[in-house]
Amino acid sequence: MAEQNMEAKLKSWLKQEKIQLWNPPYTDEDNVPGQQHLQDLAERYAPLLCLPLAEVVGALDAIRLQAVNRGKGNKTFRETNVATLELLLPRDSKKVETQRHKEYGLKYIKLILNGKTLSVDQRLDEQGVKNHSKMMVLKVSDTELKQQLSEEEEKTKNQNESIQRTQKGFQILSERDGSEDTSPFLEIADQRGNPLKIPHEEKKALILAMGLHEKGRSLMKKKQFDNALCHLLQADQQFSKCGSALLSSVDNFAVLQLDIVWCYRALEALSCLEDGKSRLQRAEDCFLQCYGEQQQRLLMIKGNTGREEVLFLRLYLLQSLLSYIEGNDAQARHQLSKVESLYSRLCLDSEKMSQLMVLGFTEREARLGLRACQGDLEEAAIHISNQRQEREELKQRERQKRSRRMEVISTLTELGFSRRDAARALQLADGDVDKAYAILLDSSQAAQATNNNTEGLLYLGFERDVSEAALRLTAGDVQSATQLLLDNQGVLSPELLSESPPSTSSSPSSEEPSTSSSTSTEDNELVNEVLEDISRHEEDYLDLTLEEESQLIQTMKTKNV
Repeated sequence: MAEQNMEAKLKSWLKQEKIQLWNPPYTDEDNVPGQQHLQDLAERYAPLLCLPLAEVVGALDAIRLQAVNRGKGNKTFRETNVATLELLLPRDSKKVETQRHKEYGLKYIKLILNGKTLSVDQRLDEQGVKNHSKMMVLKVSDTELKQQLSEEEEKTKNQNESIQRTQKGFQILSERDGSEDTSPFLEIADQRGNPLKIPHEEKKALILAMGLHEKGRSLMKKKQFDNALCHLLQADQQFSKCGSALLSSVDNFAVLQLDIVWCYRALEALSCLEDGKSRLQRAEDCFLQCYGEQQQRLLMIKGNTGREEVLFLRLYLLQSLLSYIEGNDAQARHQLSKVESLYSRLCLDSEKMSQLMVLGFTEREARLGLRACQGDLEEAAIHISNQRQEREELKQRERQKRSRRMEVISTLTELGFSRRDAARALQLADGDVDKAYAILLDSSQAAQATNNNTEGLLYLGFERDVSEAALRLTAGDVQSATQLLLDNQGVLSPELLSESPPSTSSSPSSEEPSTSSSTSTEDNELVNEVLEDISRHEEDYLDLTLEEESQLIQTMKTKNV
């Protein structure tokens, strides 16, 4: 970190003074360094850095060589379309030329770009690799190779299986509609518990994103940051399928960006610096849109902003860290001063915590309550009690709502409709039983009309499968379907069949299989497994002890930030 800080400062000073080390007098036409001129520069910069002269000369020559090589690489790329990659070698490697890998045992390497291992099965440009991309090289010695290969394969297998099981579990939950009284299902609601009306596909993506995020946070608590990062990046992909209007109205997306960069920090993934900066900027923009300029929107909804301040503390701390690594000490100090101010407000009195816990409140409730009330003990006790009451009232409303829903579904079932169809119709009708009945009736009549039309074509001598396909192609118009079959002598070509439009009807189907996947043992096991990672407390993501943050603050201060 100190080396990167020194290099960043030198580059900044060189840029300010418009000094180009790749040009004369610092580099001649044969790319030979001008040692005396480098020495003169080092004599100016060494006192400012408080470092030995020889070390600064070496750093300047490294920057010069880097610039010369970058220029050569750019020329080669323009002329031949062959890219140059900058590799960050393991610390014990003394050579820079990757073609001399045998000198330091790189017989097995992995290349890491922005926190992701490059795959040999994909083109580099498809994986985001560009000319002069910086990648981390992981070194594996011969003695460790076999063991590490086995461990990594097992680890990757477990990670992939975990992601797949999490995705499948939440996929099942996203498809459930509450038609089964004993089966859990998910409903997207706002901070007051009111259901949000979201398009079906967007709702599925949001549930998957939030589920993968919860799994990732669960792994972060266990300090399994590499595995957590895999789940968080998958969650990020799912969030990208949601509309911008939705993402700007909730803070989940911003919190995810913070969690990803926090994992980068824990894994010391310095190669992900640029990606980390972009994610922190997205998080800050999202908080601004979601909470308001002075957090007035948050204040209006929740009545206080104390609990969410831990998110800003982590945001400013990560911004300070990245600024320091880039060599921008002034910005790093500015952000760190904001962090320390927030930390002093959010670091709680242990005596007050104990007093609240003696009253029967949990440690989490005590911590969140004190932060919400700026450390006032009496107000915190009242606040926690009110929150408990509100939570219980919300649960009661949910129980009543579900009970009412089951009654309506049973009523529609008694009228001859399947339970599954009744639940779907009720969902489409936003709980209105009359509208649900109308949807079911229309669906039933449409199905009957389709059956009648099919029977008519069968009476004319056409086969059932081509009759049904012809009706699909002609949107149910029996005359057009008859003409189509006559024109093709009762046989539809594969080209015509491929044009058959997929069903886009949102009305319930009367041809559901008798055994639903949602009731299978395997599905229920998956659902129960993923539900274990969902916190029962809606503000779990705000319940930070700040121990890790405190350690990082102290580390930054020892670096004289």
